[in-house]
Amino acid sequence: MANSGFNGLRVLSLESRRSKEIAQLIINNGGQPMVAPSTREVPDSNAKELEFAARLLQDHFDGVIFMTGVGTRALTQAVEPVCSRAQFVAALSRTKVVARGPKPIAALRELGVPVTLAVPEPNTWREILLALDQNSEKVPLQGRKIAVQEHGVPSPELYAGLRERGAVVTPVHVYHWSLPEDTAPLREAISAVTRNEIDVAMFTSSVQIVHLLQIAEEVKLREDLVGALNRAVVTSIGPVTSEMLRENGISVDLEPTHPKMGFLVKETAEQSTELVRRKRST
Repeated sequence: MANSGFNGLRVLSLESRRSKEIAQLIINNGGQPMVAPSTREVPDSNAKELEFAARLLQDHFDGVIFMTGVGTRALTQAVEPVCSRAQFVAALSRTKVVARGPKPIAALRELGVPVTLAVPEPNTWREILLALDQNSEKVPLQGRKIAVQEHGVPSPELYAGLRERGAVVTPVHVYHWSLPEDTAPLREAISAVTRNEIDVAMFTSSVQIVHLLQIAEEVKLREDLVGALNRAVVTSIGPVTSEMLRENGISVDLEPTHPKMGFLVKETAEQSTELVRRKRST
């Protein structure tokens, strides 16, 4: 039975990979979902990945930071032309492995790779650097060669922080984010928001905001979109996404207690009535 959390409110999500799952979560929590997929994972050329694998087999790297579960699995497959799974696992087991949160940890466990350091929530670049600072004996950086498995977008703050601590950084690009091939749902979502037909907008990644605003710019509705979002309730999965929203002039009304999609939907639903009331009274 659907509970009354959203109480029939119209809820927008820009989730792509888990679009059906989030739509069902919104329904289960009493909302009317509008899901407009906003991103597409595009594999990068595997030349850099193969170069990384060759150097890893030669014990070139002192540490590897894994940023996403999807990227960890994709990298494992991408390097197979020069590095079997057994060789990959053995080489990683000889180095220091840092995992940014539960998803890369799960992927590494599937492979049988021991994790030297797990980064706590909310798993931003700040937590990565803090965890490394607090575990400098376990994962030393000064003068060490550190590879970073990318997660769709570059991490310049992380690279800068690692270099400030004396590391030699090698980004490993596995995939990047692009707009979906069909942008019609995004355009329809922008129209719905600007017509004030959306009560709650939930964002689960910063790239969703970039792509939403990119399309809004193309249809000359960016200013209208930002204004309309500020009239609606906007919730964000965590600090990185919230920072991107605020940088673009969009206020954030809620972050969940844990940066996970289920927590975001549940806690937004639980607080939606009061959040909407507060927004509409200002």
